[in-house]
Amino acid sequence: MDELTAERGAPAALGATVHDDGIEFAVYSENADDIYLCLFSATDITESRRFRLPGRQGGVCYGFAPGLQPGTRYGFRAKGPYQPTEGHRFDFSKLLVDPYARALDRPFVYSPALATAPEEQLDSAPFVPRALAVSPSPDARPLPFRAPGFTYELLVKGFSQRNPGVSAEKRGTLAALAEPAVLDHFARIGIDTIELMPIAAWLGERHLHQLGLSNVWGYNPITHMAPDPRLAPGGLAEVRRVVEALHARGIRVLLDVVFNHSGEADETGPTVCFRGLDNKLYYRTPPDNPGLLINDTGCGNTFAVDRPPVARYFVDVLRSWVETTGIDGFRYDLATVLGRLPDGFSIEAPFFRMVAADPVLKDRIHVAEPWDIGPGGYQVGSFPPSWFEWQDRFRDDVRRFWRGDAGLVGTLATRIAGSADIYDRGGRKPSAGFNFVAAHDGFSLADLTAYVEKHNRANGENNRDGHNDNHSWNHGVEGETKDPAIVEARRRDVRAMMATVLLARGTPMIVAGDEFGRSQKGNNNGYCQDNETVWLDWAKADEKLIAFTGRLAALRKRYPALSLDRFLTGAPIDGDGVPDVVWLKEDGKPLAVADWTAPDRRFLGMALHAPASDPVAGHNRVLVYFNAAPGDARVRLPLPGPTGIYRLALSSDAPDLAPRVVDHRADFVVRGRSVAVLIEENVSPA
Repeated sequence: MDELTAERGAPAALGATVHDDGIEFAVYSENADDIYLCLFSATDITESRRFRLPGRQGGVCYGFAPGLQPGTRYGFRAKGPYQPTEGHRFDFSKLLVDPYARALDRPFVYSPALATAPEEQLDSAPFVPRALAVSPSPDARPLPFRAPGFTYELLVKGFSQRNPGVSAEKRGTLAALAEPAVLDHFARIGIDTIELMPIAAWLGERHLHQLGLSNVWGYNPITHMAPDPRLAPGGLAEVRRVVEALHARGIRVLLDVVFNHSGEADETGPTVCFRGLDNKLYYRTPPDNPGLLINDTGCGNTFAVDRPPVARYFVDVLRSWVETTGIDGFRYDLATVLGRLPDGFSIEAPFFRMVAADPVLKDRIHVAEPWDIGPGGYQVGSFPPSWFEWQDRFRDDVRRFWRGDAGLVGTLATRIAGSADIYDRGGRKPSAGFNFVAAHDGFSLADLTAYVEKHNRANGENNRDGHNDNHSWNHGVEGETKDPAIVEARRRDVRAMMATVLLARGTPMIVAGDEFGRSQKGNNNGYCQDNETVWLDWAKADEKLIAFTGRLAALRKRYPALSLDRFLTGAPIDGDGVPDVVWLKEDGKPLAVADWTAPDRRFLGMALHAPASDPVAGHNRVLVYFNAAPGDARVRLPLPGPTGIYRLALSSDAPDLAPRVVDHRADFVVRGRSVAVLIEENVSPA
């Protein structure tokens, strides 16, 4: 090939489009003077050939390269002004990765050479991955839409690196999730949906490079369509095989995407993609000082998703994942950025409108992390009606209740009832809110009961990073202990919180490893701990907690009173006139007005009613008791129906207790720091 032609170029198809007789290339830049295609062999340190893209249509530079084959290694260079005070940072010495790349020949690794100034004329090509021109298979099919159900947030490497059920060659990779032992574990705990933490190719932060640490969470992406070669060495085909294996078990897959910022960091950061293609287009800058970058993300830059070309790029990213791998939906990191317009957040922002109109994306699952650190960044409850949201109110209120904070019975009831104060508008349902007590960001579930303070010094920031207000407690000893009484008390609290998540209306979510007691030894920001801090220690798994989690999930699925996607209101929902919930005190009477805010009340009961799933067996009434007090509570049970009995289905203080019939005429004991579930069953008269 001696030259590129514009006649065969396809400006509507960005990236590299492979044909039988060559490859079309197209890239978007409104402010570059010229874009050059750089071609590499497998052994080239710098490009062996360089061609200017000859065609231009609006902001699209394009050209056709006859004779090039699939697997061609390539990158771009951009010519244009280097005028930082005007927002332009073009630097021809920097090799740029195609933002539409679907495969890379190596991972990103930070090097100071990526951030040198243009006057140094230091070629960055030896330090930048090459994009691979590939032909994706756009016929993958996600499962039919349904609400996510019990969701399991999962860090690929952390989950699989020390998993004994994973073969050695697959440990630390996405392929581990298709191993039979792993699939069996998912079935055992009853999850419906896996939420994968980011797998798109990312670049580590400069300060971590200097500290000898590395980013393991992946919230620092560059090429949003290409899986990171460290996690998916088989590329998109490997991702697709894993998704298909999970689909075969009825498990949906969400992908955590980071459309709020890139790994190019602040104004002094590396130039590897968007900054070099068109800094002024892709990133938000202050109107009165375009030489700076707006930092609504805390990561140095913020994508200008309000601009249609940028919004279109991210919509194309989503379509690529769905069409080539069958991904069922997405969780959006710091999602307020997606709706941030110059005058504030709006669900009419271009990205939301494009997703809603797109035939591939409109019926997918979309989950927002509904906050960022910019002005007006907290938007819990404000996303489009069809979207789901993480909600920190459930997290914090449930933690505080089980810590023993005063006057929280009413608040707990609001969260268990589906958080109507947040979501009961615009036709939304309780499932709109993701209920969690622990997520990847913050203390693990077990560490909530073992650490009052964060212990993040290993992160190299003098313990300044991570949340300070964790609503945690330690039972009198900070950190690990061999005291059997403290160990058991902590385990009891973990089970009580796990039960609260799975017995509340809404979408329950836990983090991989919390079902068996994972600990990060008090580190509540393990993003840079690519080591045993975040690698799950399966050898220390609490088997009783695993079984207990599975029992909770099974109860939730079996009994509509625990899983209906309706807010609990205290009003009847069918023709029998029975309220959907009655909130109960220990004496079996409904809570009075004063009880809801009583500072010393640590006990809450609820009698749940739902239409019978089985008209013969009944099973339409469930009693749930939450006792955060240290002492036992003696409870008067409501009278069952004429042919009804109560069966204790689960008690969190005794996770392996077999279900048993209880006498409703005698007081029922709810142990301190525990949750109990009783099912009313109909029996045939003698």
